[in-house]
Amino acid sequence: MRLAVTGKTGQVVTALLERGEAMGAEIVALGRPEIDLSLDRSVLDTLAAASPDVIVSAAAYTAVDKAETEADRAEAVNARGPGLVAEAAAALNVPVIHLSTDYVFDGSKPSPYVETDATRPLGVYGRTKLAGETAVAAATPNHVILRTAWVYSPFGQNFLKTMLRLAADRPELRVVDDQRGNPTSALDIADAVLVIARNLFDRPDDAALRGVFHLAGTGEASWADFATEIFAASAALGGPSAGVSRITTADYATPARRPANSRLSTARLQQVHGVTMPHWTTSTRSVVERLVAATA
Repeated sequence: MRLAVTGKTGQVVTALLERGEAMGAEIVALGRPEIDLSLDRSVLDTLAAASPDVIVSAAAYTAVDKAETEADRAEAVNARGPGLVAEAAAALNVPVIHLSTDYVFDGSKPSPYVETDATRPLGVYGRTKLAGETAVAAATPNHVILRTAWVYSPFGQNFLKTMLRLAADRPELRVVDDQRGNPTSALDIADAVLVIARNLFDRPDDAALRGVFHLAGTGEASWADFATEIFAASAALGGPSAGVSRITTADYATPARRPANSRLSTARLQQVHGVTMPHWTTSTRSVVERLVAATA
């Protein structure tokens, strides 16, 4: 099975490149200059040349705060780009898996969100990602949209790596405690995407496998809980650690509003695709171990 993935350096793309071979998949990562999500012909021609069995739409503008002042750029990458990728998938008659976000919700629900809950994004990032979902669904019925949350990994920039970096220089860190969600390893996302891709490839006429699904780590945490677990895992390995001072969202103002509740129910994904995500603490410890070992 051959997967063409948009993007070259993102956390999920990097994880797919690492995990693909072990799961019997060839991963072709496509980014600039080969593919430009702002050019219709570039997208179709490049994806066609890759001869994919499944396309994974993973490229995204993820700078949540900067999106508030770079709305046009976020719109081009998060909304228009996925639509072009899905149109190419339709032309090539292959399924497309599109990665979206928990930020399509406003966080006002008191319990975990399910796929049928109303979407009400709070900022530009969430709005453009939701527009991307809409564009993908409009372009082809042969799609899977995966909403994920709080992504971290040994790669790129993310909350876990930031905490370890800051802990090397500071005895205590102030971390928000009134936003709750599901920390999710990009490596676990990659494993799930590969299972889903195989299901779509093996059962091309099964409409039940298509649609919107939530993909996130099992269990829930606040950002402060997440930081505390990161430091505990690191300290046990002799790595950097710091105390956590729990603060409120109001204590840490940002240009973009964040949902207070980002928790996602993954029951539908498990029922339909047979994917059960690991608990976030297990995956957190695994990533921390890898990072600490790399600096030893």
